[in-house]
Amino acid sequence: MTTASPTSVDSASIPSEPDPGGGVLSGRYRALTLGIVSVVLVIAFEATAVNTAMPTAARQLNGIGLYAFAFSGYFTTTLFALVVSGQWCDRRGPLQPLFTGIAVFGVGLVVAGTAPGMWVFVTGRAVQGLGGGLVIVALYVVVGRAYPERLRPAVFAAFSSAWVLPSIIGPLVSGAITQHLGWRWVFLAVPVLILLPLAVMGPALTRSEREHPVARGAEFDRRRTLLAAMAALGAGLLQYAGGRHDLIGLLPGTVGAALLVPAVLGLLPERTLRAGRGLPAVILLRGLAAGAFLGAEAFVPLMMTTERGLSPTMSGLTLTSGGLTWALGSWLQGRPGAERYREAMIRGGFVLTAVAIAGAALVLVPAVPAWVAAVAWGIGGIGMGLTVASVSVLMMKLSAPEDAGVNSAALQMSDALGNVLLTGLAGVMFAVLGGGSLAAAHEGAGAAGSSGAAGSPVAFAVILLAMAGVALLGALLSGRVRTRS
Repeated sequence: MTTASPTSVDSASIPSEPDPGGGVLSGRYRALTLGIVSVVLVIAFEATAVNTAMPTAARQLNGIGLYAFAFSGYFTTTLFALVVSGQWCDRRGPLQPLFTGIAVFGVGLVVAGTAPGMWVFVTGRAVQGLGGGLVIVALYVVVGRAYPERLRPAVFAAFSSAWVLPSIIGPLVSGAITQHLGWRWVFLAVPVLILLPLAVMGPALTRSEREHPVARGAEFDRRRTLLAAMAALGAGLLQYAGGRHDLIGLLPGTVGAALLVPAVLGLLPERTLRAGRGLPAVILLRGLAAGAFLGAEAFVPLMMTTERGLSPTMSGLTLTSGGLTWALGSWLQGRPGAERYREAMIRGGFVLTAVAIAGAALVLVPAVPAWVAAVAWGIGGIGMGLTVASVSVLMMKLSAPEDAGVNSAALQMSDALGNVLLTGLAGVMFAVLGGGSLAAAHEGAGAAGSSGAAGSPVAFAVILLAMAGVALLGALLSGRVRTRS
């Protein structure tokens, strides 16, 4: 049985093929790199475009009450698929789960795009989550198996770069399609785009499978699969409970926690929640980085709209700088000679992220220009690029070849859990601190430039400072990625 290793594996002990030389776009790797980046590009465009089209879809399907489930359904099934994909990759190689995931992702898009009602739409989003979870772990395993260690930082930098263009044009294109053709085409057009990466990287992946054969015949670990199902169900129940803010939500919240906690302890490497040295700390830091930055990011556009009177488009563009500089940070960590500073880049990335989140809170002071938030988010993007890509590189370095799939799944699960739990916590704080009446007050005020509900500036400030604190915690724990000799 392959399990996530509780301790690190020295990279010198990992057998490797002779390095033929060349970069990620050299003849040997060109098709594979372009195919991988194309897959990430399609997923990134779908993610940015769907966020723009979702409100219109929910209104036309008479499903505003189920709006949150269209998001949580995706991430909940992703948690389950991550574990399945990790085991599948370790036992059969990444080819099958990757192509299956792409196909399932496409089916989910079609189901959502043709949905006659909101529950079918939510089902389509859940199917998308299954496909997305299979794909992302398989891509990480492909990087670990097909590229030498010296090229992996550059490949992870390319992952981040693939988000730049969608983060800029995705909302604009999606908005135009939604307005002129209808929201359904935002979903139905994406499956056609999937055909390109399949055609580009298919032969290269097949060749890589032949060159790196995997022992076959092993069975799936039923216990890990059950734990994955528990984690997904528990996360879903917690999200539902967090959205109720009443006594009725206590029951699903309690059941969700009872399912989620033992599942997480069983799925993540041992000592992860205690930041054990080596791989456990690497896995934990990924969740802290994702949760802190994305938990804050979820509230920045709302803050800019309600507290500073910006239009929804301008509020969304505040975050664009983060997408651009995230790619810059990823590029910096992949430069020649950067490997020796890996721990310092992780620590510095967390510090920059904390400074950015706290800096965004400054716009709550009326005398501070609104553009300060965009500058702050640009700083945070550099920090996240340094941190996330460096953590991914270390995960591969500290994983034995036979554990690459399980550990990649653990990394992505930590990312997803950090996002779900810290964003959910931010939502609870927002409601408790007076933000619950924000939407109604803002709608009643009508004109741009009106202030939010009473207490909402305090709610925004507490959320942003709390997320900045989580990022500082990551900086303090970053030294734990270094293993003892």
